[in-house]
Amino acid sequence: MINRVWTAFRRAAGLVAVGVCLWALVAGGPARAVEPVEGPTLTIGITQFPGNFHPAIDAMMAKKYILSLTRRPLTAYDADWHLVCLLCEELPTLENGGARLEDIPPEESGLGDGKGMAVTYTLKAGARWGDGIPVSTRDVVFAWQVGRHPDSGITNGELYRRIRAVEVHDGRTFTLHLDRVSFKYNALNDFKVLPAHIERVRFEADPARYRTLSAYERTTEAPGLYFGPYRVERVTPGVSVSLVRNETWWGKPPVFGRIVVKAIENTSALEANLLSGSIDMIAGELGLTIDQALALERRHGDRFQFLYRPGLVYEHLDARLDDPILRDVRVRQALMYGLDRELITGQLFEGRQPVAHGPVSPLDPMYAAEGVPHYQYDPARAKVLLEDAGWHADPSGVRRNADGEPLRLTLATTAGNRIRELVQQVLQSQWRTIGVEVRIDNQPPRVLFGQGLSRRTFQGLALFAWISSPDNVPRTTLHSAMIPSADNGWAGQNYTGFANPEMDRLIDALEVELDPAARAALWRDLQALYAERLPALPLYFRANTHVLPRWLEGVRPTGHQDPTTLWVEDWRIGPGGPLDGSGGGLLDGSGGDP
Repeated sequence: MINRVWTAFRRAAGLVAVGVCLWALVAGGPARAVEPVEGPTLTIGITQFPGNFHPAIDAMMAKKYILSLTRRPLTAYDADWHLVCLLCEELPTLENGGARLEDIPPEESGLGDGKGMAVTYTLKAGARWGDGIPVSTRDVVFAWQVGRHPDSGITNGELYRRIRAVEVHDGRTFTLHLDRVSFKYNALNDFKVLPAHIERVRFEADPARYRTLSAYERTTEAPGLYFGPYRVERVTPGVSVSLVRNETWWGKPPVFGRIVVKAIENTSALEANLLSGSIDMIAGELGLTIDQALALERRHGDRFQFLYRPGLVYEHLDARLDDPILRDVRVRQALMYGLDRELITGQLFEGRQPVAHGPVSPLDPMYAAEGVPHYQYDPARAKVLLEDAGWHADPSGVRRNADGEPLRLTLATTAGNRIRELVQQVLQSQWRTIGVEVRIDNQPPRVLFGQGLSRRTFQGLALFAWISSPDNVPRTTLHSAMIPSADNGWAGQNYTGFANPEMDRLIDALEVELDPAARAALWRDLQALYAERLPALPLYFRANTHVLPRWLEGVRPTGHQDPTTLWVEDWRIGPGGPLDGSGGGLLDGSGGDP
């Protein structure tokens, strides 16, 4: 839909001279043709294509992976899981004076206690948009205004609404006045700075339609939208995104002249493209499953390097809780007892991907090792729960309710992902033994994430992964205020529709608790409540596998939601690389169609 609108706009602008002038004025100039660039081209394969290109609307790793080549967040977690500044000069803390507690009017306090915080940041010196305009506090204020607007559709609008005011000191320094005390007061990973000189006129024209009016959708190739090491050169919808060095980048120059990210949604085809030289590497964030990577390494370990990083990738089943079958917690609990997840991880992943007992990984510091219920494989108990819920087995073994309706669920996942489709078949088979029928309804990732989940049109169960940051409070996925709807512009990621007052209370309390011991107790209670109520069905934690050419150096997998591309300027070409005279499948960047 978005790409069709974008194409139509391009055609209209080519026919109407006034449209061309307006486009150049508002979007920072027309899209550039593919031109020769200095330096080699790196071609990366991923399994999904972005549903859109606006950095703050819809959360999708494919988009974040690509846009991290073109932007820098104010803060991010690095490969060592430390919070660091990327667009700011220094991380503000209570200890260094960059952050302070402040008393505020109770009516302006998010918790009504009259307590808030003031946190001061200074933007990196020399940061400029791709059209040469400095990245400034004007862009910060505009992004805040967009993010807090109820009709804008910004995914994590809650982050912006918690900022009472933005105090501007000069073109680079600003103070955020927060409406509460929070232990993550200086983590602005999700604050997306936007180019006010391009986007303001589009946003103010119609905030409710900003999602489709944004220059990120209408003129994705405009250089002024980007301020990272690369800018988007060309988008081939559903196929690839070509990026070239950003002439206005202020940091360390990246080594590659052009980077092409290709979306190959079938993982078997992704592997074939790697072996044929059509792509040079497979991103671990959206690439091969661990079983495929292990098999590939056994066959071609001499050709590629394989980096395995366990992390915070939570593979699970979101349950549509307003579904008449799934709204009964006894049914959800029965589904958990009917799954032999140890068998799944043992046979499919050689035990390298641990069973998940909830959304918090054992690698995360807030994981509760005790006091949280675990679901072991117990089909007999599953059957008892289903009987109690009014689902009785007929002579054929199919369970039906008092009206004779069968216990039948729809299960969707990302089409073409071989391991997820295999997991689906296992789930279907195991649940059949307890009398539950499962109908498979898979969709392309851009459809599942862009419509099925974000607009809550999916039915039954959806199999996908959440990728989080360390110590991440799950407000957007579990708080009742984060259920996407037309009323809130489809903001939020609580796709299940989970609304539980106790969960809301725990999330609210967690965010403002500064004492580590008290916070650990809250985390334990949250994980126990999650296990009891099961808004989603936990499966396993995924290990990402990065498959790289042997000559590529400097790639450091993070294991969380901040992708390796945030540090692309540190990637280097080692012995045997294209600058050594051996291309390894790389294009020379001399133009043409990458």
